[in-house]
Amino acid sequence: MAFTNAFIAPSFAVHAGSRVSDPLSIPLPSDAFFRSRPSLSRNKNILNASAYDLNAVGSASLVSKFNRDHESVPMPMVLIDQDSDSEATIVQLSFGDRLGALIDTMKALKDLGLDVSKGTVSTEGSVKQTKFFITQSNTGRKVEDPDMLERIRLTIISNLLKYHPESSEQLAMGEVFGIKAPVKKLDLDFATRIQVKEDGPKRSLLYIETADRPGLLVEIIKVIADVNIDVESAEIDTEGLIAKDKFHVSYGGAALNSSMSQVLVNCLRYYLRTPETDIDSY
Repeated sequence: MAFTNAFIAPSFAVHAGSRVSDPLSIPLPSDAFFRSRPSLSRNKNILNASAYDLNAVGSASLVSKFNRDHESVPMPMVLIDQDSDSEATIVQLSFGDRLGALIDTMKALKDLGLDVSKGTVSTEGSVKQTKFFITQSNTGRKVEDPDMLERIRLTIISNLLKYHPESSEQLAMGEVFGIKAPVKKLDLDFATRIQVKEDGPKRSLLYIETADRPGLLVEIIKVIADVNIDVESAEIDTEGLIAKDKFHVSYGGAALNSSMSQVLVNCLRYYLRTPETDIDSY
């Protein structure tokens, strides 16, 4: 599809019954527009809105929420889903009901060379979830490079911390980005769980739960590649201080047998418990 010089704001779907933020209060900056493809099938349960309509809460009001009681701060979550859509990488962000406009987050993704082709906003109870469907600007395809996936994750978390500094103590990146470290750090041995399960004859499901830190996704995939195991797809879930990642993996075009599963688990456990170890030492 040919694009004109004028960019089109990404379309958003707001689920019926969902609560969209306050009425529009600040103008949308011109550089926050992105190319997009026509999308979103209509049905009686979906209402259409534009990114313009979601620009509801100014940064000043977001930052002012830092004064809320710590115990009331919701769990911040960032999910990168490579499985649900064959053409786009899905990024889901939730922070209770505190998410306002995510225009700056979309602009930061655009600065990484990405297009936000569409998005959805929904609420479940008191939790608002925003999904972005992301493609690479130069190819129009979903993001496959682990380094770029990690940059996406860190970019979104950095923007969350910028506009919601109260989330700092619940994110491992709160200390990394120089805001405020978590009150209690996780013990790696206690926090780390690794499992390999059957997922059909041609692939296995690798589940990893461990203390989050920058570069974790890239290093995990390097460890997997070191033992000649292929990663077919992944779901990267950041829940506060914890990273919960799922990988569909295969060895020689087939599911991992018990021996390969044990080798993989041992290598990952060694790396995750000794994060200072050079990967090249394997």
